[in-house]
Amino acid sequence: MKLIVGLGNPGDKYTYTRHNIGFMVVEKYVKDVLPLMPSLKAWKKDKKFFCLLCKLNNCIVIKPQTYMNQSGSAVKSVANFYKIKIEEIWVVHDDIDLPTGKIKIRKGGGSAGHNGIESIINQLGNPDFTRFRLGIGKGKLDLHHNTDKNLHRREIEKFVLSPFKDTEGGDIKKLVKKTNEALKMAIEKGIETVMNRFN
Repeated sequence: MKLIVGLGNPGDKYTYTRHNIGFMVVEKYVKDVLPLMPSLKAWKKDKKFFCLLCKLNNCIVIKPQTYMNQSGSAVKSVANFYKIKIEEIWVVHDDIDLPTGKIKIRKGGGSAGHNGIESIINQLGNPDFTRFRLGIGKGKLDLHHNTDKNLHRREIEKFVLSPFKDTEGGDIKKLVKKTNEALKMAIEKGIETVMNRFN
């Protein structure tokens, strides 16, 4: 049994923000796997797990509802209840260090300053889960202003909670589609095959 975790923040005001790309991907994944009507009813709010949860034949898909910096509570509670091993946990999340539209898959490592990943590491006490890192841009709200300097934390928070620009729409649509292909391939052929194919 696999646990696929899409990271994001609950609430309508966050729906199309960069930080919610994880939610976007797993929602599309469930729609692709299930027929339309069942997919609309597939998500169940589970208060004891702090998440929206969808059970599929070969995996459990969740969207933590605790806000990003406490995502680990949902991941830990679901993993413990269903006895899912650390290597079977896949987390889909935004990555400010990757260009918009880029995907990178890796096992383990640090949080790189991502609050959701940091929370999961702390709650599980183990960093060896797989991350599907999705590029949301380099943290520049003004895309015409070219700078590679490190942004202040406040600027980063403002950026990740900003919506994607119209000019980025095509890249994001392709990214969501590509990540879903990666998830399906990982289920069918294993994570190593997917890492070789997409990285």
